[in-house]
Amino acid sequence: MAKARVEQDALGEVNVPDDVLYQAQTQRAVDNFSISGERVHQEIILAMMSIKAAAAGGNSQLGELNPEVAGAIIKATELAISLDFNKHFPVDVYQTGSGTSTNMNVNEVLATLASKELGRSVHPNDDVNHGQSSNDVFPSALQVAFVRKLKSVLFPVLDALINQLEILADQYQDVSKVGRTHLMDAMPVTLGSEFHCWAEQTRQAYQEVWAALEQLLFLPVGGTAVGSGINAHPDLAELICQALSDEEATISAEEGITSKEHGTKWSRHVCPSTNMSGQLPAMRLSHGLKSFAIVLLKIANDLRWMNSGPLAGLNEIQLPTLQPGSSIMPGKVNPVILESVAMVATRVVANDVCITQAAGSGNFQLNVMLPLIGQTLMQSIELLTSAGKSLTLKVLNGISVNEEHLRQNLESHPVLVTVLNPYIGYALASKIAKEVIATGEPVIEVALKQTGMEREELEAILDTGKMTGRLKPNRVKPSQAKSSQIKDSYITQRFPDTDQ
Repeated sequence: MAKARVEQDALGEVNVPDDVLYQAQTQRAVDNFSISGERVHQEIILAMMSIKAAAAGGNSQLGELNPEVAGAIIKATELAISLDFNKHFPVDVYQTGSGTSTNMNVNEVLATLASKELGRSVHPNDDVNHGQSSNDVFPSALQVAFVRKLKSVLFPVLDALINQLEILADQYQDVSKVGRTHLMDAMPVTLGSEFHCWAEQTRQAYQEVWAALEQLLFLPVGGTAVGSGINAHPDLAELICQALSDEEATISAEEGITSKEHGTKWSRHVCPSTNMSGQLPAMRLSHGLKSFAIVLLKIANDLRWMNSGPLAGLNEIQLPTLQPGSSIMPGKVNPVILESVAMVATRVVANDVCITQAAGSGNFQLNVMLPLIGQTLMQSIELLTSAGKSLTLKVLNGISVNEEHLRQNLESHPVLVTVLNPYIGYALASKIAKEVIATGEPVIEVALKQTGMEREELEAILDTGKMTGRLKPNRVKPSQAKSSQIKDSYITQRFPDTDQ
């Protein structure tokens, strides 16, 4: 058993393991919240430390904090990045709803490190938490963590997914196939148009997430306890936001973030209690992530149908063979990545229900389910990142198309007689369709016998390219960048298996 030291807080003495950097209040939280064993997400902790460093610098600039103390706190945030987070930040997600226990955990660790750096005592409340409250710092840290996560991992995956879908749309823009509505055969479409449709749906979800991100850029820092800014210098919030913006610009440059995402500009919310008592921006982000999840679910289900077979299914495409599919049926291969993606989508939809309920738990000036919102949203972002990456690299990159099978199915399909209606009428077209179904002959051969029309005229009318090309999609031609260049920085240790 580890040796213990005695720490003291307002409630009295507490025994704390001698080899940890936290102090009394964190130990009380560890003792009180033995709930799940799931610790607050590391990137939320890192975001809190960014805010602590920005606050220390701002307070020093405003004459609110000794410059040497502020410098020691800033140095402590740099040292803390390399700590064993499981050891030194052990507070359970299911804690006090404001995240106070985690805020104090960060305050205490930084105070310990800063004290060692400075050679004299740095107080977790009076110094590290100066001009702050858990009630404004924790929701601000959530917003910072969300935006960083979106920019660093999800957006590059979304870009790569859309690009790969558009490459496939171009590649198969002239491959016609039977369309389907109600899972029943319908008028022809091109395979390329299906890929393009998925790309457009992904873009729509992307736009929803981006709109939510823009709302997340307004931080409730400076609101302190109830949004009024008590005990904080009136200019502190602006200085914190500027320091965070400068840090974000550095991160963007180092990580090679594209121009669209470059230059995050944080701003102080004009009414801090808006994002302290309510969590509408987080809920909107969750809704956007749910939209992407639904798009992934549709793509996965469509591809599974198209791949079904190989003998008694649609057999329109072949997915990459990744692993044996059955413990009893030799030779069976299943669409395992697509099933994985579908489960991720289902989890994200469930997470959205959780976040929506939690966002409604704001009583007067404070939401009291902030740790749950933060943890659940981070999980959704990470799951969608991994699922989108797997879909792109392990499915879309290796699809092969059974073009001859698609052509044969379409040429002999009675649905083609639909385009003859204006020339021969519905009744005769129905008669031709029935004979095609009964005999299996191509539509054009039956139509030659039934209508007396010339072959050249029928070929022009029954040209499937014309049937599928009436509405040309207006889109930018995708770049030829390989989707394997998906950005990997910031993908957390929880997902070591997402590499190609």
